[in-house]
Amino acid sequence: MSLNRRQLFLNHVAQTSDLALGLEVSHAKGMYIYDSDGKEYLDLNSGISVSSLGHLHPKVVSAVSNQLQKYMHTMVYGEHIQSPQIEYANYLSKLLSNGLDNVYFVMTGSEAVEGAVKLAKKHTGRYEVIACANAYHGSTATPESLRSDYSFSRAFFPTIPGVRHIRFNNEEDLKKITKKTAAVILEPVQAEAGVIPPHNGYLEKVQQRCNEAGSIMILDEIQTGFGRTGSLFAHKKYNITPDVLLISKSMGGGMPIGAFVAKKSIMKSLVKDPALGHITTFGGHPVCVSAALALLKHVNESNIIQEVSGKEALFKQLLKHEIIAEVRSSGLMMAVELSRKKYLKHVVKHTFDQGALIDFFLFNRKSFRLAPPLIISEEEIKKACKIILQACDYALLQYQ
Repeated sequence: MSLNRRQLFLNHVAQTSDLALGLEVSHAKGMYIYDSDGKEYLDLNSGISVSSLGHLHPKVVSAVSNQLQKYMHTMVYGEHIQSPQIEYANYLSKLLSNGLDNVYFVMTGSEAVEGAVKLAKKHTGRYEVIACANAYHGSTATPESLRSDYSFSRAFFPTIPGVRHIRFNNEEDLKKITKKTAAVILEPVQAEAGVIPPHNGYLEKVQQRCNEAGSIMILDEIQTGFGRTGSLFAHKKYNITPDVLLISKSMGGGMPIGAFVAKKSIMKSLVKDPALGHITTFGGHPVCVSAALALLKHVNESNIIQEVSGKEALFKQLLKHEIIAEVRSSGLMMAVELSRKKYLKHVVKHTFDQGALIDFFLFNRKSFRLAPPLIISEEEIKKACKIILQACDYALLQYQ
């Protein structure tokens, strides 16, 4: 008898933990993922904020199909003039309209972080990088070095030198930003800490301190970008303009792509002394960029962003339960905090069993994540909340 797919998965696909969800995917469309038995799951994660237009959005699929008929990879990034890259960079620059007019295309959010940190060091001639505690910026060498949880990162020591940490929303810590600091990297809304928005003009104060110290402000919008918070980009919602903007995740509508964006006067630091200051083979892949352009145009030209705040309000109105202590949010980026952490595993598991997907956070053991596709309807929100509240009932019963 041949091994089943689950066992083949465990045997031959590299694992990241002993607790993989193990959902065997048959197909996905719109708000739903379907398993090999035909059971549907309401996707309330979007693949960690990736599928913001749901699964197989027709405009993204059409853009991918059209580009496949023309060409795929032709040469490493930056050597050939490719129309998808030109169109995207020009369109994004006009939408940003804040001086961030130069786009370096990469494949992932982690690579965007790597490139941005290199850019900041090269541009300033400094090496100290300041990150926020409980932030997550990716899993390659530089992003791992930015982690504050040394119990995790020490397994990979030595990490890159010169990293210091500040506490998000703590103004006193901004004194640590000095003329030795090449860059301060932070999220506009802390994601893996359990959706922590900025308070009291915090981001503006970080930007002011960076300007005083001559440091580069890198804003990681890998999770918050493309309408997730109710604005095309969260930095517009919070009234700042970073020196370097990081984008990925939902950028490609399900295709792998990322970028770091800056003024050309900063980005040109990678051109000389040495040349090829950052290179990538598959960054800006024409099929991925075509998908990204289709998503960006649809998000910008439809009403999808304008509808986010109403959908956020409906979630918060419906998610009332005796074990729900708080719902934190910035648009459709939400954390539902439970009164006791022991309830969490039961809520997540029972929600899954009842046909909806929610998830944990890396740095918050009492909250679960809600980041549904932005296309979610009012009826689907009601359905989702009904399932979640039933799961809360179930969790409460386990300890009575």
